[in-house]
Amino acid sequence: MKISELLKKDGLRMSFEVFPPKTSDKYDSVQAATEKIASLHPAFMSVTYGAGGGTSKYTLDIAKNIEKSYGVPSLAHLTCVNSTKETVRERIKDIQEAGICNIMALRGDLTPEMEGKPRSDWDYHHAIELIRDIKESGGDFCIGAACYPEVHPESANQKEDIAHLKEKTDAGAQFLTTQMFFDNNLFYNFLYKIREAGITVPVIPGIMPITNANQVERAIKLSGSFMPQRFKSLVDAFGQDPKAMCQAGIAYATDQIIDLYANGIRFIHVYSMNKPDVAKAILDNLSEIVSR
Repeated sequence: MKISELLKKDGLRMSFEVFPPKTSDKYDSVQAATEKIASLHPAFMSVTYGAGGGTSKYTLDIAKNIEKSYGVPSLAHLTCVNSTKETVRERIKDIQEAGICNIMALRGDLTPEMEGKPRSDWDYHHAIELIRDIKESGGDFCIGAACYPEVHPESANQKEDIAHLKEKTDAGAQFLTTQMFFDNNLFYNFLYKIREAGITVPVIPGIMPITNANQVERAIKLSGSFMPQRFKSLVDAFGQDPKAMCQAGIAYATDQIIDLYANGIRFIHVYSMNKPDVAKAILDNLSEIVSR
């Protein structure tokens, strides 16, 4: 089922993100983790894609297994910045032949080997170019794109960032998923601004449960996320106790989700990081709220 159709349904619905293994020897354990999450019957599951397409086969294998074995719609990530036009065409064809109808179109992170390569030599510079190529491929896909409530790290300011986002939706992105955030007010403010800019597609907020203190530094590095004092206090109090930190992080994420739902948000994406216990704990906390 296309995510654009899922987004029309009523009730609070949850999706989860998983990532494929980097090497074949880890495949079985990763597949087992993704299957446990799929058995929770989320609205859909997204499967990430390694830099330069390094995990493309595993991305498709995991996505196909989720759909075939558990009936859970999958969203296959596709990045382009370190790929040629020919490679991307092949990836799109592979996704179509796998029977997957949802693609998350992303530029992707720059890889070290690209640092010395002139930008004029790149086949892709922005996700909008990938979105256009997916649209022109002839496949019947639902296309998603990323957005940043706290501004993309490479944008000069939020106004410029939102202008680029409008280009993505005009090019064919049918829904947006946000980078993680830890202060819901940032999301509400962002949502107001993009609606004012004429961006009308559904926006799915992305929530990451921080279950160990080491994740904090990585989250800031990856997304530049603002950490509210309330969250910093949580880490200060429980960061040295792994079990307590895990429980507190899940509680904080649950609180964010409840607040979003109370303010009219009906679809939420959780960066579950291949952790079925975390996904289950959040769903258990929302057992009387989430639509299954």
